[in-house]
Amino acid sequence: MPRRDRQNMREDSEASTSRRQLLQVASTAAFVSAFKSYSPALAVQGLTAGRIPGLSAPDADGYQTYIRPEGKSGGHGVGWSEIPRYSFEVPKGWEETPVSIADLGGTEIDLRFSNRDQGSLAVVVAPLLRFIDVGFNADVRIEEVGPPEKLISGFAPELFGSPLAEDDVMGQTIAKKNNLTYYRWELKPHRLVAATAYKNRMFLMAIQANGRQWRKAESDLRRVQESFDIVQA
Repeated sequence: MPRRDRQNMREDSEASTSRRQLLQVASTAAFVSAFKSYSPALAVQGLTAGRIPGLSAPDADGYQTYIRPEGKSGGHGVGWSEIPRYSFEVPKGWEETPVSIADLGGTEIDLRFSNRDQGSLAVVVAPLLRFIDVGFNADVRIEEVGPPEKLISGFAPELFGSPLAEDDVMGQTIAKKNNLTYYRWELKPHRLVAATAYKNRMFLMAIQANGRQWRKAESDLRRVQESFDIVQA
């Protein structure tokens, strides 16, 4: 082959390689740019497993507000819509503790908090399909699910490990907060529960204390119960 032809082939090959490299760089740059512009708010549910800090700094009274973080995953079934965020207050010194699939509530226990001197709490997030036939994007209120007596009886075994005795319910109230209805119960011995429904899920907070903890922190525990709220979109 003449020298000039060989030189032309080499130049063509080098030009082709250069074009491929430029295309690769452009493609990579486009991917990086798209990734940077992606908003994580578009995929709130199920991206981050485990615990994500959600406590605020203490206020003037020494209480911290927990708000369920965006991005926190939950074991609530494939195909479910994202879990609406909820909030509550706890005195300074309460800490989030690990949740196990071996818990009484199984995958419906969304989180646990505890304080050695004051007690413990758990939040259950349950699909409303357990109770009524609702669609994927339903928006149900707790009054549509049932009366307080029905709900506390149905959830007691997974919240506390046993059914309620006939005289376990010491008191129950119905309260309104931010246009949602909340059922609240006081149960023997030293147990408080708050519940509501929003969109296609039931939300229940269960608080427990032993006798020593209750004597020391009863007013704090009642404030925690009453602070339970849904962060509405």
